[in-house]
Amino acid sequence: MNKPALLLLAAALAVLPAGLAQAQVVRPAPDFAWAPGQTLRSWRGQPVVLVIAPSPLSKEFRAQSKKIERGYQQFAARKVIFVAAFTQAGAENGSLCTNVPFVIAPNGAEIACRYGTRVFSLNVIGRDGNLDLSSCKVESPWKIMDMIRNNAEQQASERKDLRLTPVIQ
Repeated sequence: MNKPALLLLAAALAVLPAGLAQAQVVRPAPDFAWAPGQTLRSWRGQPVVLVIAPSPLSKEFRAQSKKIERGYQQFAARKVIFVAAFTQAGAENGSLCTNVPFVIAPNGAEIACRYGTRVFSLNVIGRDGNLDLSSCKVESPWKIMDMIRNNAEQQASERKDLRLTPVIQ
């Protein structure tokens, strides 16, 4: 980027309201592979819900799966992808006691390390690859859906506002 363009960008950021400037901070979700040659980035454009748990039989995983089942039709309408990453060795080969079509990541312990957890974690990754929610507790389907819906709409709105903000020279 040339010097005049950098100065123009700096001037534009200086006149933005503080909240709007902070809204542009991106928190990229740590990438992971779910199959050979397939990574989280290959799902860009679709929301992803990543559930990290010790095993499919863990109390938290079963509780979160039941909550997701309650709102599954709304998730399906938004083309949400569900991924389960199990941290116990061999847990990915266990049977899931849920009707939610989870993609089972074969390297759950590695994914857990990337997301900074060892026990249970619910992570909502937006269409743009941002980590919109990371929670160590079981969440309601409505909170998950709000994160998916509102963050995408809010980000689009803020990008539109940035395009409309006049640059003062």
